[in-house]
Amino acid sequence: MGEKMRILITGVAGLLGSRLADYLIENTEHELFGIDDLSGGYIDNIPKEVKFYKFDLSEDGKVEKVFDTIKPDIVYHFAAYAAEGLSPFMRTYNYKNNLVSTAKVINGCINHNVKRLVFTSSMAVYGNGWNGKRPFDESDLPSPIDPYGIAKMACEKDIQVAGEQHGLDWCIIRPHNVYGEKQNIWDRYRNVLGIWMYQYMNDEPMTIFGDGEQKRAFSYMGDCLEPLYKAGVDERASKEIINLGSGTFYSINEANEILMNVIQGGESVHLEPRHEVKDAHPTWEKSMKLLDYEDTTDLELGLSNMWSWAQEQPNRKRQSWEIYEVEKGIYDFWKNK
Repeated sequence: MGEKMRILITGVAGLLGSRLADYLIENTEHELFGIDDLSGGYIDNIPKEVKFYKFDLSEDGKVEKVFDTIKPDIVYHFAAYAAEGLSPFMRTYNYKNNLVSTAKVINGCINHNVKRLVFTSSMAVYGNGWNGKRPFDESDLPSPIDPYGIAKMACEKDIQVAGEQHGLDWCIIRPHNVYGEKQNIWDRYRNVLGIWMYQYMNDEPMTIFGDGEQKRAFSYMGDCLEPLYKAGVDERASKEIINLGSGTFYSINEANEILMNVIQGGESVHLEPRHEVKDAHPTWEKSMKLLDYEDTTDLELGLSNMWSWAQEQPNRKRQSWEIYEVEKGIYDFWKNK
């Protein structure tokens, strides 16, 4: 697909970063570089063809040195700790991990005349929707309800300002509930489908917050790979904000039933509700028009693929937050015992 380029992926050990690297290796001749601090991903996920740098993006001098060394043409900035529900209890870490890190990446892109920065934002920027509007559309005014969404919204604005003032080309992607092989299923705070798989494999009930009637659009990673690549190289995506993911919505209860059918077992338990958006319904037409997204993998097939992969994974230690910045109002199910 076009000229050979030097592509940098932050968060390369996570779901989006590692799978995009796999896709680029299989379908292009680009030279690949990756950054990750391995706090939420695993080195086993990173293809050997990627020149890998291990560090925290917020560390002084590290991002600058990598940009000076590799001089990337395209940057995919996926690195973030995407535990939205946890963010009210670790605000400082949230802003450092998202805002400070992203600012350093933006500086690097400006200083080295990067052809395009692709930033993965989040459905969290919509909050409950502008005046409760559904579905969430890219033209809606952001209205986040938690620090994670606030951080992502601020990153989006900073990138757009860099485009206006410094000529940085960008594409902002708002993925929703992406799941699939190479997802972190060992994290207590995010990726509900992976959490359920971990719980089942460790003889625990599958936990559902509240009544389980909150709705989400679960998006299979395999369907998002080519669109993610095109976000970095296709002229149609220049300076566009694009929702990326499925247009089919399921309640959490329905998703849980589908997974239990796939694995042919399991039981669920309902816990206290979280402070979260009730129904997250995004539009998806723009991704079809600009990135050629196709919603081809239904939830049952996607979960079947992910479950086959999960059963082959090592029984890694479950990741847990040891000290919360704020313990007031922390949910019982996250209290350290």
